[in-house]
Amino acid sequence: MNTYMKSGIVVVLAVFAVTLVIYPQLPQNIPTRFADDGQITYGPRTTVFVLPAVMAAVLLGFGLILPWLSPKRFEVQTFWSTYYFIMLMVLALTAYFHAMMLRAAWPGVVDMPRAMAAGTFVFLMLLGNVLGKVRRNFWIGVRTPWTLANERVWNATHRLAGWVFVLTGLLGLVAALAGLDLRIGITLLVAAGIVVIVYSLVYYKRLERRGEL
Repeated sequence: MNTYMKSGIVVVLAVFAVTLVIYPQLPQNIPTRFADDGQITYGPRTTVFVLPAVMAAVLLGFGLILPWLSPKRFEVQTFWSTYYFIMLMVLALTAYFHAMMLRAAWPGVVDMPRAMAAGTFVFLMLLGNVLGKVRRNFWIGVRTPWTLANERVWNATHRLAGWVFVLTGLLGLVAALAGLDLRIGITLLVAAGIVVIVYSLVYYKRLERRGEL
């Protein structure tokens, strides 16, 4: 287990520790969902242990067993460091959402949808920065039928996806911090996904026509 995964364990333990300390001071009902129109859904304070504290622990567990579940020729061991780094980022994002959930339970005006969107776009930029190092596997990356079928298509698609995700994350973060409509960020995310999926299909078919598969 490398430094990234050890850090992930520390993040999960910190989430539970902070939650246990703050829990007695929380009101009986806390905000659990924030809609773009300002509507807030409330739930019992025990929710803080389920969403997303327990989720973080579950994600950590999956992160530890997925390498063992990987079939041959699709092992995550071929990009160990990057795999654990991505797992750490996912746990950090979950911890950030948890912190925002706890913050929302206290008085004070905080635009939670915008704060959570900003965190998501930062995550997207960090993910895009390492996507080019991800090798073929069944758990992480742009897993389309065409990328999984051919390593060359996988590598080309992930190089493109890296640039697309970094740019999308940057534009989305700027939009969130500038107070623009959050639907702009959602549109950017959807567009980024469509671009990389279509590219994987087009590139695969191009290689197929050339007889290079």
